[in-house]
Amino acid sequence: MIHTIRVQTKGKDLKGEGVLHELHLHKIHTVTKIQTVRVYRVEGATRKEAEILAKTAFSESINQTYSINTPLLKGTKHIFEIAYKPGVMNPEVSSILKTARDLGIHLVAADASFEYAFFGRFSDTSLMNMIKKATLFNPTIEEILTRTPTTLRIKGAVGKSSTVGIRDLSASSLLALSTSKQLFLDTHEMQIIQSYFQKLHRDPTECELEILAQTWSEHCVHKTFKAHLTIDGKKKTPLFHRIKGTAKGYEDRIVSAFVDNSGVIDFYDGYGICGKVETHNSPSAIEPYGGAMTGSGGVFRDILGTGQGARILCASDIFCFAPPELPENTLPEGVLPPKYLLKKVVAGVRDYGNRVGIPTNNGSIHFHKDFRAKPTVAVGAYGVIEKKKAAKRSPQIGDLIVTIGGRTGRDGIHGATFSSGEMTGSTKHSAGSAVQIGNAIEEKRMIDAVLEMSRRGLLRALTDCGAGGYSSAIGEMAETTGATVHLDKVPLKYATLSPWEIYLSESQERMVLAIDPKHKKEIQKISNTYNVEATEIGIFDGTKRLNILYNSHIVADLSMDFLHNGLPTRQMTGVSQKKQLDEKYPSLPKDYKNLWLKVLSHGNVCSKEPIVRLYDHNVMGATALHPFSGITQDGPNDGSVVKPFLDKPYGLITTHGLNPALNAIDPYWGSIWAITEAVSNYVAVGGDLRDAALIDNFIWPYPDEASLADLDTSVDACVALSKLLRLPFVSGKDSLSSTYRFGDGKTLKIPPVLLISVFGKIKDVAKTLSSDFKKSDSLIVLVGKPDSRNLGGTTYFELTHCTSASVPKVDLATLPKTLTAITKGAREGTILSAHDISEGGIASALAEMCFGAGFGARINLKTIDSTRPDFLFFNETAGTFLVEVADKNAATTLFRNIPHVILGSTRPTPTLQVFFGTKLLTEASLHTLKKAWQEPMNTIFN
Repeated sequence: MIHTIRVQTKGKDLKGEGVLHELHLHKIHTVTKIQTVRVYRVEGATRKEAEILAKTAFSESINQTYSINTPLLKGTKHIFEIAYKPGVMNPEVSSILKTARDLGIHLVAADASFEYAFFGRFSDTSLMNMIKKATLFNPTIEEILTRTPTTLRIKGAVGKSSTVGIRDLSASSLLALSTSKQLFLDTHEMQIIQSYFQKLHRDPTECELEILAQTWSEHCVHKTFKAHLTIDGKKKTPLFHRIKGTAKGYEDRIVSAFVDNSGVIDFYDGYGICGKVETHNSPSAIEPYGGAMTGSGGVFRDILGTGQGARILCASDIFCFAPPELPENTLPEGVLPPKYLLKKVVAGVRDYGNRVGIPTNNGSIHFHKDFRAKPTVAVGAYGVIEKKKAAKRSPQIGDLIVTIGGRTGRDGIHGATFSSGEMTGSTKHSAGSAVQIGNAIEEKRMIDAVLEMSRRGLLRALTDCGAGGYSSAIGEMAETTGATVHLDKVPLKYATLSPWEIYLSESQERMVLAIDPKHKKEIQKISNTYNVEATEIGIFDGTKRLNILYNSHIVADLSMDFLHNGLPTRQMTGVSQKKQLDEKYPSLPKDYKNLWLKVLSHGNVCSKEPIVRLYDHNVMGATALHPFSGITQDGPNDGSVVKPFLDKPYGLITTHGLNPALNAIDPYWGSIWAITEAVSNYVAVGGDLRDAALIDNFIWPYPDEASLADLDTSVDACVALSKLLRLPFVSGKDSLSSTYRFGDGKTLKIPPVLLISVFGKIKDVAKTLSSDFKKSDSLIVLVGKPDSRNLGGTTYFELTHCTSASVPKVDLATLPKTLTAITKGAREGTILSAHDISEGGIASALAEMCFGAGFGARINLKTIDSTRPDFLFFNETAGTFLVEVADKNAATTLFRNIPHVILGSTRPTPTLQVFFGTKLLTEASLHTLKKAWQEPMNTIFN
């Protein structure tokens, strides 16, 4: 029997008011009130046990009321319930089942959902339109219940392990098979698989074919980055080899690079710090809440799976969306509204990071209309590990294969292959099974258990079940030994999965461990202590084959050599295409103040504080430099600093940089800009680049000839600046599927994103800098050489509807000295505050420094040069800074050998004045500027 327990909050219904607010934003006012109720269903409990659960676990008597098997919402006929579809991971269910067990109640199954009651004057038809407008649920994973379920158990037979006839197929039929099964393998790759099985005189099992597709996917094996290239008729070294080559010669700084789940560099006292940034673009495009959650969970496990287990310290998140106000009729078929994507992705990162207890304290959000087809969602994590435990190790023959963490379900299947393909109007329907929903509490328990095992020296090797699930994790770990896996031993969420689905599932919160059999009991004891499942599912057997069984039946038998080395290296050709842009320049502004306000309220410049405040950036109490600082704690900083050890002054600095608009125009100088912004942010908070390393993320359109040439150019920029700054790359990721294909075959290329992250050490967190001005009547110095001629792709040009193929160019001749001077000034205390110049130019940097200070400033742009004042004020040259020093002598001494000008001074009054020579271009109150800067995100999130 199923008992339905409904729980309603007394007083304010925040969830209902949130939905009502969303409708009002869409100019829908026929709904006057919305009420919500939390619904829990439990199967297998008595009426008395349901009462115990309702009172003890599901409700709080202080502010909630409950009912059992009777409705709570009344007074309207417009009541409906939204629940996850059967088979979709509901993260609350495992907590419900565990809580019930702890109370001595053994449930057969459970579920949780929401009921909504709409009040007002409207029809059923208009109600459904309103639900769609408010994007109240995502039909990919959720549904409106039309009848009360009779059972919560998922019924059905386990699928048989079938074979797939490929030996006699033609080339066109092989490609059709790849397409229909969402394998995303090309004709040549399918023919190689065909040849392999022809030699074995048999066809592959479905499991074998899926394993090969996963292992050979672009997402997992990086075919483009390892390809032999011909660009504009010239042979080029593979992209990955070039990036990896930057790590040579830095043995004193690098502990581990490009061989593990994250890159590791030197820290203090025998420790290393590690970093990894992942993307979850494709999952987030079809289910943003789950996609963002599992992006966070996955990158946390990357840190946990480094060496013999690293402790996670902090997280970062970087998002690119279409503008929230973009009209719905401009959206391609099958894509979700940008405001819905924004809110749900933010909610996913918030819920996962906060619940695991990892501070999310660095990030940014960017907007461009061409992200309307597919967002970019990048999540990063950083950790600390003893250097003696940082080396990646391999299993030994006879080691046990142990799975630890969450159970396996159908969620995430085809995630690796799906993420390797283009987006189309049918993606969210055809790839719905690739959606995953994370369970942060499960991850927290697993993290604690694995770290305890690591402390006791019980782990030979470990890795996370990321893209491809067990197929990826076990396949990689067993490459040199071989393995036998018993899928019938894998703990399942429900017993209806086919063998290949078990092996390929990307259900979250799972790790694979290689352990010496003598540690089996101790591993189990620790798992029991932390209430996490650990199950032996196989052995690293020395056969150099992958043997997979289900109930003693062989479902896969593959040579490890073919699995990992059978894929041919691609031969790829790139041809550069010059971007066709009109050279259209703005007229001199007549109203600088109005333009200034528009720049500050632009999505790429405006305050993201309402979003950042949703994240717990101070959990663990280790954050030394917060996202915001200043007199009212709302002035944005350029990076984050955390203390890995609370009793020591050492700090870990994390920053990043990107600019998709510039990359779309000029992939070389746009990439130089992104790297320069990342390192500028790093030194602006007090970091020394000699103690740092880089992480790259290329989120690029599908590599046709033009996009491949642009990608090649971007990599060249990365290598050039790495050499110039003596700053190695130690980790990275490429996601080459940022293309939307319309039904008529035309494509929309999402702006190419080069995301560069920097992480490193600082000996004393007291030597870090915040961006807020510290006192009135100090000097404001512009440090670095701005490019006052080229403003293509800037915020100013976008707002004035102007275009140019010439983007802001960094002065590479003076950049290293400029960065060194900023570091020196921070360390010596000469610099009181610093802020790098990026989107919005001096206009936004100056305002933000004043926002933190609570007082104003006066600057004169003519001290820079005599070119157009608007090109100076809104200039976005990376590698330039606004710096606060006490007096002229301090500026002259510190910046003697690099370009700099004294731009003006801080003022005690809350007014900002901008002159050009003797002419007052504009002045504005701090309040007016701040209101424009804060309003856009306040409107969406408050």
